[in-house]
Amino acid sequence: MSEETMSIETPDFSPSAERYLDRELSWLAFNQRVLELAEDTNLFLLERVNYLSIFASNLDEFFMVRVAGLKRRIATGLAVTASSGLSPQDVLTQISRDAHLWQERHAYLFTNEILPALEAQGIRLNHWSHLEPNEQEALHGYFQNQIFPVLTPLAVDPAHPFPYISGLSLNLAVVVRNPQNGKELFARVKVPPLLPRFVRVPGNSGVTNARFVPLEDIIGQHLGQLFPGMDVLQYHAFRVTRNEDLDVDEDEGENLLLALEKELLRRRFGPPVRLEVALDINPQVLELLMSELDVEEADVYHLPAPLDLTGLAEIAFMGRPDLHFAPHHVVTNRYLVGPDDEPLSFFGAMRQRDILLHHPYESFATSVQAFLEQAAADPKVLAIKQTLYRTSGDSPIVDALIQAAEAGKQVLALVEIKARFDEQNNIAWARKLEQAGVHVVYGIVGLKTHCKLSLVIRQEGSLLRRYCHVGTGNYNPKTARFYEDYGLLTSRDSVGEDLTKLFNQLSGYAPETSFKSLLVSPNGVRDGLVERIDAEIAAKAAGKSAGIRIKVNSLVDEKVIDALYKASNAGVTVDILVRGLCALRPGVAGLSENIRVRSVLGRYLEHSRVFAFEGAGDPAVYIGSADMMHRNLDRRVEALVRLTQPDHIKEMQDLFELSMAETSSTWHLGSDGTWTRHKYDEAGKPLVDIQDAIMKIVSTKKKVKA
Repeated sequence: MSEETMSIETPDFSPSAERYLDRELSWLAFNQRVLELAEDTNLFLLERVNYLSIFASNLDEFFMVRVAGLKRRIATGLAVTASSGLSPQDVLTQISRDAHLWQERHAYLFTNEILPALEAQGIRLNHWSHLEPNEQEALHGYFQNQIFPVLTPLAVDPAHPFPYISGLSLNLAVVVRNPQNGKELFARVKVPPLLPRFVRVPGNSGVTNARFVPLEDIIGQHLGQLFPGMDVLQYHAFRVTRNEDLDVDEDEGENLLLALEKELLRRRFGPPVRLEVALDINPQVLELLMSELDVEEADVYHLPAPLDLTGLAEIAFMGRPDLHFAPHHVVTNRYLVGPDDEPLSFFGAMRQRDILLHHPYESFATSVQAFLEQAAADPKVLAIKQTLYRTSGDSPIVDALIQAAEAGKQVLALVEIKARFDEQNNIAWARKLEQAGVHVVYGIVGLKTHCKLSLVIRQEGSLLRRYCHVGTGNYNPKTARFYEDYGLLTSRDSVGEDLTKLFNQLSGYAPETSFKSLLVSPNGVRDGLVERIDAEIAAKAAGKSAGIRIKVNSLVDEKVIDALYKASNAGVTVDILVRGLCALRPGVAGLSENIRVRSVLGRYLEHSRVFAFEGAGDPAVYIGSADMMHRNLDRRVEALVRLTQPDHIKEMQDLFELSMAETSSTWHLGSDGTWTRHKYDEAGKPLVDIQDAIMKIVSTKKKVKA
């Protein structure tokens, strides 16, 4: 793709539907940007392999949720024309066209560029036929000891119906012949998902001489042991993606935990939405699969083996520093470093000033995690209230809450058990917390609780003081190492009062709650931001300084977009940083000529949400959990907190200056929905890597007075 800005002729937009880009196609464009990173020959090789894996994983989720939902709405007659003006069937047709294109491009890149590059570095991914005899012999033993005992061949004949094929499982379609009567039969063998996707060949233990074989290749060579007495004629890899979106009716009065567990069981049997097959599949076998799975030709993806490249993550994280990004040296926030490395009192530091955290540049472990661990151990702390949307399997956050409860503190954990694809994990955590004496609640009926909040109540003399954390990302120490997020540690009275009200609303009944320092959805975030946008329009009209800057993962809410269009028409400059979906069309005369949209992708997943308004010289800056999507603004509890310290406001202004600068490497969105990567300047010199630049800035920060 050309790295020069494309010349786009301004379309003739109607005042309604054509104002918006389609959200589903915008998501595919986001994943295309991920693929462009994998195609970037200037990136380190194993980082490119990782982007290949991320692309595949992203596409899996897109089909499981977005495509599945679109198909369900069409089938049930609930589909309505999208705000982009495209009918649901038109969107589905374009998705099929684009997804086929991107999967083929993805497979071509892996086969023709990445594999040879890996081999040049001593990392080989070979088929069975390319192995030496001694290597094949070693894998015979591996098959007997590790693979064969967990395989279950399933025949298809009058006595054995076609087996259930689980979503995202890799399978072998096997054709065997009975030598007694010459009859050919079909069988299915599931590739065990808990075994390594790519098996390291024994004897290749070094990091510079590593040879791998796809697991299904090993199984394919030993099928005779699964069907003794039969002739194995052929086998072909295939993979099914199913509808795995959840639909829990919270108004039926059933225990939400039990209802969700039932729905998780049902999700396993959702209808297929995609069938991936190897290029060499026998047409008759394919016809059988399509018939039994009820899959149409448009949903079949013919790809070169190996299928399921999500498993490349195993290879991507090999211990080869020369093939990875040079590590960033993560630092502890400068206000959380005790004198002469003495232990720091978080409560003392937070009484002195608000502390703005920027992960992963600043350590999550020495900030948010340490704050909660100190609170759990402090005898003066009386209560801790915490939201948990996603956390890790061995979460020190959960351990701290359990420790606090066992010490006799009042602990409330609001566990969002409907967090997509983390439902089972969160159910387990909810039960573990309950068993330890933590008060566990699941939020408000009909709403997901997505806000990232901690509230610690501490006895200090005759007073109770509240210490708070409001973040843009999950309380997950693992993802905090590669998700870019902000968090605010504060003892500000107004924030403490707001969090107290919000937690009471979440655990009890308080629908009429009002807030001072927070914007809270489902009622306050959209209205509050639109009010701020209108204030910028008024400031511009009065000849005062005005400007809007927004950083989100997704921007698709029509009311917010229309407010930004209105601001643009009033002459207000609008800068938007969006990682993923964007339904706003920038740069359209009479609609959005004062709006610029950029996207940053890199070693970290850009995840923070920031909303900054010039305010006629009195800036208003918010951070929080809300993306500009219907689900966030109407069906979730989200919270944005206002920053008040001048140094924090300047830090956010500097972030936007860096990210929107023409000297920085970003993708630019055109009015037709096309994203163009800007990576080099006119002289061919690489533009500034924003994440590297931020790491340098963070590591050299000095303390300033509040």
